Amino acid sequence: MLANDVARYSRQDADPVPGVRRRWVAYWQFAVAALTAEALSVAHAQDIEPRAYSNAPVGVNFLIAGYAYTEGAVPFDASLPVKNAQLKTSSGVLAYARVIDLGGMSGKFDAIVPYTMLSGTAEVLGQPIERNVDGFADPRFRLSVNFFGSPALTLKEFKDYEQDLIIGASLQVSVPAGQYDNSRVVNIGTNRWSFKPEVGVSQAIGPWTLEFQAAATLFTDNKDFYGGNTRAQDPIYSLQGHAIYGFCSGIWGSLDSTYFTGGRTTINDVRSNDLQQNWRIGGTLAFPVDVHNSVKLYVSSGVSARTDNNYDLIGIAWQYRWGAGL
Repeated sequence: MLANDVARYSRQDADPVPGVRRRWVAYWQFAVAALTAEALSVAHAQDIEPRAYSNAPVGVNFLIAGYAYTEGAVPFDASLPVKNAQLKTSSGVLAYARVIDLGGMSGKFDAIVPYTMLSGTAEVLGQPIERNVDGFADPRFRLSVNFFGSPALTLKEFKDYEQDLIIGASLQVSVPAGQYDNSRVVNIGTNRWSFKPEVGVSQAIGPWTLEFQAAATLFTDNKDFYGGNTRAQDPIYSLQGHAIYGFCSGIWGSLDSTYFTGGRTTINDVRSNDLQQNWRIGGTLAFPVDVHNSVKLYVSSGVSARTDNNYDLIGIAWQYRWGAGL
């Protein structure tokens, strides 16, 4: 019945009833949750992630499988002491998320496990190097909660939900379990913990949704950096903005941008001149296949980078959802 009703509304060129249209579009839009963008990004300080705080029915589970390709400078850690990096990565991603009830507020837990193949060349201390490696990147875990405008709802209740203003927050933890070789500068894993608190605002205006997010990524020290050195890094502060348009059929697209700054490093108490000030832009297109499956396409590119670490990314993700009576 749900699929038939959605199909019926999507065949109409004009809005049947604006409130009904927005409720059904919202129902379909949660099928391609923001976790896919997060999963496809190999550099989590540079994430571009639309719909990070959208609402969804409690008890729904998401399984995401994705692929991302990047080309350019070092996408894993922009402050590494390398120059003229020309690296290519191919990343496969498996992720899981579940919508939960946190004291009457909608929340979400997700886990992301990427596997990456990296190849290319760079200069370290003026000497050319070549790197070919594959392995798991650092897994990431996140808990988010929408504490305004996004109540915890059952699937039946969610049919009548219409978004207005949502305010939420999240905390992501990256675990140092990825591939790491202390005799190499460029690795897939980072050999350190990171913590990323974030706040986000999402405002629906007709078929449009405007979103803004602010975050800080904090790092523990890497005490086995490149031959046993100790490497510390200042926090990276980031801002994101998204303009999202939802179509009657449940397809949605967004124009995305992010700016981040900070991240200056210290190696054995010697300060480096590697302050980051970077802009990235991108686009996202997501569409449902049926009530359980959806697909998402995602691209982004560096606009400017103080540390010359721009790269291009293209990705695709498939998502399957179940639970809560679907």
